[in-house]
Parts: sequence; C-alpha cells; structure tokens
Amino acid sequence: MSKNGISICRMLMAAACAVLPVCAMSTPAPQRGPSEVNADVNGNGAVDIDDLNEVINVILDMPHGGSGSAYGDVNGDGAVDVDDLNEVVNTILDIHPGGTVETRVYTVGGVDFKMVAVEGGTFTMGATPEQGNDAADNEKPAHQVTLSSYCIGETEVTQALWVAVMGDNPSVFKGNLMRPVECVSWDDCQEFIARLNQLTGQKFRLPTEAEWEFAARGGSKSQGYKYAGSNTINEVAWYCYNVPSQSGDTQPVATKRPNELGLYDMSGNVSEWCQDLFGSYSSEPQTNPTGPSSGYYVVVRGGCWFFYAQNCRVSYRQNGSPLIAADTLGFRLAL
Repeated sequence: MSKNGISICRMLMAAACAVLPVCAMSTPAPQRGPSEVNADVNGNGAVDIDDLNEVINVILDMPHGGSGSAYGDVNGDGAVDVDDLNEVVNTILDIHPGGTVETRVYTVGGVDFKMVAVEGGTFTMGATPEQGNDAADNEKPAHQVTLSSYCIGETEVTQALWVAVMGDNPSVFKGNLMRPVECVSWDDCQEFIARLNQLTGQKFRLPTEAEWEFAARGGSKSQGYKYAGSNTINEVAWYCYNVPSQSGDTQPVATKRPNELGLYDMSGNVSEWCQDLFGSYSSEPQTNPTGPSSGYYVVVRGGCWFFYAQNCRVSYRQNGSPLIAADTLGFRLAL
C-alpha cells in the first residue's frame, strides 16, 4: 500500500472512530448470530471496538491477532478495505440489515428486565380476518409490513424498574412494585428512556407501532390469534371482566399466559405508548415504517384493565396526546 493510501486510510479510520458513540465503544453490542456478514473479526463472540481495530490493523498491514472472519475480510469480497470497516461500524451501531439479535437480561439498580429477540419478517398489519367485525375503520386497510430484527420488553415496564431509574413512583395502583408503571405520559417515557440509556450505555426506545403489533401477533411464530397469544382473552389478559378488584386496577406483570414469543400482557393490564405519531393506514407495502412525519397525537396500542375484549385485540389502535398520563396507560421498551 502506498504512503498516500495509508494516509487516506488513517483519515478514514479516524473519521469512522470519531462517529462511534461512547456507549458503542465501551459496551459491546448484543452478540449476533450467524449472518451473511461476519463482523466478529476476532472471533470473541461480540462485535465491538476490538473488531474495528482488527480491520484497521490489517488495512495498515500491522500485527493482529484475529482468528475470525478471514482476518478482517468481513464482507467476503477477497480484500480487506474500507468496506469491511464500514460493515463493522454499521454492526456496532446496530444498523446492519443482515444483523440478528438475541434475548438478554439487563439489570439496573438491582432490578432485572428481559428484552426478547424478535426475528425480522413480513406480516399483514391491521384488520386481518381473525379480527372479524370487531375491526375498526382505523385498522384498515390491512397491509404488508416488513421489519428488521429487534428486541422488545418481555413485560411492560414495572414500577420497580421505573423507581430504580427515576427515583419516584407516579402510579395510582401501588402496593406491588411488579405491577406495570402507569400515569406516565409519552414525554415522561422519553425522559425515563434517556436516563436508562445513560445508566446502561444501550439504545432503548419505545417500539414503533408496527414492531408492537408484529410482536403482539407472535412474530414469525404467530398462530394467528385474535388476542396476543390466544383466541380466549381470559388466558392472556387482565381486562374489565376478570380484574379482581370490583373498581378495577392493574395486576403484577407476567401473571397471565405469554404469547408465542414469550411476551406478557400485550392484550391487557395497561395500554402502551408507541414511538409513532398517529396516522391513517395505506394499502402500500412498507418496510420498517415509523409513522407519519407530522402530527400531534401519538399511537397507543394494547388493551388494559379497563377495556372490553374487543379493545384488547392485537390490531386495535388508539391515540393520545403526548402530555396525557392515565392509570390505564404504561409502556414497554424496544431495542
């Protein structure tokens, strides 16, 4: 390689390293399974800054200890170059389209919470046949959506986790910290997520509406149920006809049966904020949709302890002001 070539590479490496966030450099991304691109260059089971250094060293013809993907040829084109560097950077930043995700348990302030891997795929979103006459107009037209892989919370965010992160408990229904947190606005959720990310070095967020529905339907394991995990709502949801209290209230998470992905309470307990602004559906196929680019109201999905069964279906959707906080409304995380 010429001196000019080395100089250009050094500048490109420096620029690539400069855009890496601190969390990506200090905290390994979730381990990725086999994929069309092997960015785990050194073969240590994680894609992180060490893999980036391996590629840089190979390009600069420096000693390296790699034992993974052909000593830096990440994309398999027979050469180790800036394209391989980009593959590693993209994987660390969690934007590689061929990447896979894994289920992981995180701990904050002594509170454990599980993020369940959802393998990407294509599904029909909205008023599918099993929803029958209960489907509302805003669930139509049913349309095809393709999603990349992601992770989503096994349960709604609990009061215990909220207290561990925020130091207070805004919920109306206290007495058991394993109940879902409620009386939190969309804006409150964003503040919680920002603090959680500072504590963990991760990139937690609210799920998009499409991610929420795909997960509620059971992802690629879906059995086509009307509710999240069953056609019999009592098996999977706390709703107005089965909550123990006559006046109604929340229940501890994960006390009903999970759906096909092992996710709890997506048809009941509390409704859940999503990231998207609320809008009408289109019949056009979509890939990784994020909702309309403008508007005010935010998507809310899932049933709650106050709802009738028809409002607990996997395709049921509603909206709310991002400033509203209610005892029927909580959220779950995505990653």
